This record gives sequence, structure tokens and C-alpha cells, in this order.
Amino acid sequence: MFIDEVKVYTRAGHGGKGCVAFHREAYRPKGGPSGGNGGQGGNVILQADHDLNNLIQQFYTPRLIAEDGHPGLGKGMDGHAGKDLLVKVPCGTIVWRLTPKTIPGFTPAPAQDVDPESDPDAEGEGDSESDGKSRPPMLASSTGHRPVFRRSGNEIAYEINLEQEAENERKGNSSRDKGERIADLTEHGQQFVLAKSGRGGLGNRNFATSRRQAPRFAQPGEPGEEGEFLLELRTIAEVGIVGYPNAGKSTLLAAISQARPKVAPYPFTTLTPQIGMVDYPKDYRRITVCDVPGLIEGAHNNVGLGHAFLRHIERCKILVMLIDMAGVDGRKPWDDYRQLLQELELYDPGLLKKPRYIVANKMDEPPAEANLKQFKRKVPKSRVLPIAAAFDEGIAAFKTLIRDGVDSAKDA
Repeated sequence: MFIDEVKVYTRAGHGGKGCVAFHREAYRPKGGPSGGNGGQGGNVILQADHDLNNLIQQFYTPRLIAEDGHPGLGKGMDGHAGKDLLVKVPCGTIVWRLTPKTIPGFTPAPAQDVDPESDPDAEGEGDSESDGKSRPPMLASSTGHRPVFRRSGNEIAYEINLEQEAENERKGNSSRDKGERIADLTEHGQQFVLAKSGRGGLGNRNFATSRRQAPRFAQPGEPGEEGEFLLELRTIAEVGIVGYPNAGKSTLLAAISQARPKVAPYPFTTLTPQIGMVDYPKDYRRITVCDVPGLIEGAHNNVGLGHAFLRHIERCKILVMLIDMAGVDGRKPWDDYRQLLQELELYDPGLLKKPRYIVANKMDEPPAEANLKQFKRKVPKSRVLPIAAAFDEGIAAFKTLIRDGVDSAKDA
């Protein structure tokens, strides 16, 4: 199972309590206060690890809670600090701090206009004009934000207003608004403190003065930070292969690398991003290529796999527009190319600024040659590389093309 987005609850460790104690030892009467300090709580730390490729561990353990600090002891002994909770995530993980408006099921209650003539609690008898006192503004009930739960026997679920979701999509206020972006872990070993621990309380020995020589109080520990966060994985790859379903993306990835994605003659064979490493034995060079699920019309509005596809090409240095030049699904290749560009632009205009290369696949089919000539007329000033990935035709030229493209992108 491939998990690239998961919501987690995080709580750092609570600081330990300070101790109230007095030193008692033979031949030392009135030894004085000796309460130790509480230990500091543990932090919740995220660490990027290149050995991981998805967030399945956080999917099964969504509560990340660090250890609390130990309380102080007598004889001036401080409590142990809580252990930090180190959570390893794949490279390319983005951390979003969820706010109430971005939590699923939260719908703010609409403001209601109050008619002073019909509402007795509004301006009228008993208000500021009659008794000279101004009333505080009325606030909407907090129950207006909460999701509506439905029960059926032993099952329970919350109700989602699909009409409201569609309206939000139309206005651009879609689920892509995930809150505040606070971290982006891209390098192996990079760490980020997701929740800071609470400080331990001071024991009573810290409050002794010349006038207050026997303090009988201590500080409680401070609570650690807590909150809900969204972990989103955006695959780190140098080359992203973009195309319609059944265009041959998985076949091409299997031909240029040791990756073995599922290959079948029907759309949406690939449901999760597939990573392949393209090796160049002459100079030991290696390039990372990402095969993402197929793109269809309306993907910018989360149609089909939608955002699950598009988020994984945002980090790519170059894009390969793989076109089914034979048109086996009854579509025109030039229409596919224009629709791909339109979906990329509607999702993120910055994707069109990336270098992109057009690759015509399935050139072994009879209609491909005629469609390729017409494609060049429909899309002028476009360089097209013809290949047949199923028969390894043009694969060497394709590997050279993507290497030159990645090197040019680095120099830029």
C-alpha cells in the first residue's frame, strides 16, 4: 500500500514537576530545602530518510507522543529528561500545520443578519437605549462548525456536504489549501522539530531566600506543544513522465530502468508513483525518473487521480510529455498534448516553465507515422522523439535526451 498523505496528532513531552523536600541527615539539623528540578520533556522530531518511499508507518501510528519528563526528587536530585521521539519520513515530505478551517468536517457557521424588529434580543426593549448598557455582540454557536455524525447500527460516520465541496472547488477554495506550510524535508538526515517539549519545573530549593528559608512550594512542569499536522509526500525525481492513461508510461520506465511497474492494456494501470533509476555505465551517472498515474481531463479539479498525480511532478527538473501517437483509444495525439498542457497550467502555471520534451510512443502501430506528420503540422516548432517502448526502439536516444535535459536544467 502506498501512502503519500496522512494526518497526524503530535504532542511533545510534558515537563516534570519540581519537588518539595527538606534535607534530613544526622548531625545536620535544619538541612534546608532540597527539592530537585523536574526533567524536560521529549521533543517530536522528523528526520528525512532516503530508505523510505511512503508514509505508511505514520498511517498506522498517527499519534506521535513523546515521553514526559520525570519529576524531581529529594536530596537535590533532578528528574530525568524525557526521550525525544524520532520519526523517520521519506525525503520530499512537506509538513502542513492544520488550522480549524483546514480540518475535514469543519464548516464555519454563516453569519446571520438579525432583524431588530423581529428579534427581541436585538436592539429594542431592554437594550442600550432603554437601560444605558451596551450588550456584547452575539456569537455563533460552536456547534455550527462540527461535522454531522450519522449512525446505522454499530457503524458511525460523519456527513459531508458534497454541494458545498463542489462550490469550494469552483471558487478555488479546494482541499489543496492545507493550512500553513512549516517544513520541507528534502535531504537525507535533515531534521525538523515538529513539537517542542515543555520545560521542567523548579524544585523548592531554588526559592530559598534569607527571609524565606523553608519554601513549601515548587513549580509544575510546562506542557509540551501539540497540534494536528498533515504530512504530504511529493516524490523527488529529476524526470517526470506525463501522459494520458494507457500511453505507455510504465512500459517506457521498465525499458530504461530496473523498475518493474505493472503493465497492462487498460487505463489507470498505475495507481501510485513509480520510481526508476536510469544508469549510464560509461561515467557511472544515475538519473531518477518518476512514472506517475495517468492524467485525464479535469485533473486540476481532482478528477480521476487528480492531485494524487499532479503533486508528484512539482519537484521534477524536466517533464517528458509522452504521447500515444497511434491513437489506440480513439483520441487525436495533438488534442492529448494540448489537454495535458492545459491541465498542468490550471493546476500550477509554474509547471509550464519547466523544460519539457515531447516523446511519441507506439510508433510500431500503422497509424503512427501519418499521425506524427499531422502532429508536427498541428503543433509547429516542436521537436518530437519517436520511440516504441514495447520493442526498445529509440530507447538509447531517449536516455541521451533526458540526460542532456537534466544537465541543462542544472546549469540554468
